[in-house]
Amino acid sequence: MTQSLTIARPDDWHLHLRDGAMLAAVLPETARHFARAIIMPNLVPPVVTGADAAAYRARILTALPDGMHFEPLMTLYLTEHTDPADIRAAAASGLVRALKLYPAGATTNSASGVRDFDKIRPVLDTMAEIGLPLCIHGEVTDPDIDIFDREAIFIDRVLDPIRSATPGLRVVMEHITTANGVDYVKANDTDLGATITTHHLIINRNHILVGGIKPHYYCLPVAKREEHRLALRAAATSGDTRFFLGTDSAPHPDHLKENACGCAGCFTATNTMALLAHVFEEENALNRLEAFASRNGPAFYRLPVNAQTLTLTKSDTPTAFPAGIRAGDDTVTVFDPGFPVYWDVS
Repeated sequence: MTQSLTIARPDDWHLHLRDGAMLAAVLPETARHFARAIIMPNLVPPVVTGADAAAYRARILTALPDGMHFEPLMTLYLTEHTDPADIRAAAASGLVRALKLYPAGATTNSASGVRDFDKIRPVLDTMAEIGLPLCIHGEVTDPDIDIFDREAIFIDRVLDPIRSATPGLRVVMEHITTANGVDYVKANDTDLGATITTHHLIINRNHILVGGIKPHYYCLPVAKREEHRLALRAAATSGDTRFFLGTDSAPHPDHLKENACGCAGCFTATNTMALLAHVFEEENALNRLEAFASRNGPAFYRLPVNAQTLTLTKSDTPTAFPAGIRAGDDTVTVFDPGFPVYWDVS
């Protein structure tokens, strides 16, 4: 017996595509299901100017297979030397949809990120003036702060002061992982949204550590306690317009994940929509999946909802997803939820 659900074609509001052979390998996995995506700028070297973004966008479109329709929404990597005039011009052209703030050292390729937040105030003032969103990796990096507390402390020490000092700044708290993040969004009605990843709805920190270290569940921000996972589930499935999908799908070659110093990131582009249908069904909220995946994000970014649709179908037999995909000479492991999934995109 089959069951189906048709929704407006979804978007991914936080995506890593990388470059070169990796870009060519992972782009079709997203473009198969998603109409648009906010593209992360943490390449090496990072995408810091409008010219960098234009060149990267051209490489993405060149790598897009014939017959696939996908729009990359470009971002710039915010540094302490970012030029407000360049930001204004890149936004006015329609090329750049957001800036990305990485605290220096917080995650993959974040060495060029911000250490002194006072140095970026002219850029933030410009962004508030023109309505350009700021996407934030919300973690402090102080060595004396426990990694499981970094998000909650960032909200108090960094995010709230930034928003208080820059009225009108539109902020996306990316990949929130805590009840603290959920509560902060709920307490602020204007100019604030948050993305939630697929994998943080499914795993908690036990999945990484119990029974041996599981490198393919290791991500940053790291998964937290079960109480936080449940808070994320409640937020994602609530229909609240401030929460929307950002997969943070982050491909790494297996030899760099299964390593003495394994890279952080879960590659979920291939099976995200099926996994979300499973999660929303478990929460008796299939009727709210379209809001989370297809409507709330466009509303925040002031873009139209996609006219095309996507149909999810549930069958009586588990869906067989690939264990991994090839990227040149490398393999990238596809996120395994650890349970059978009966949904797929038909």
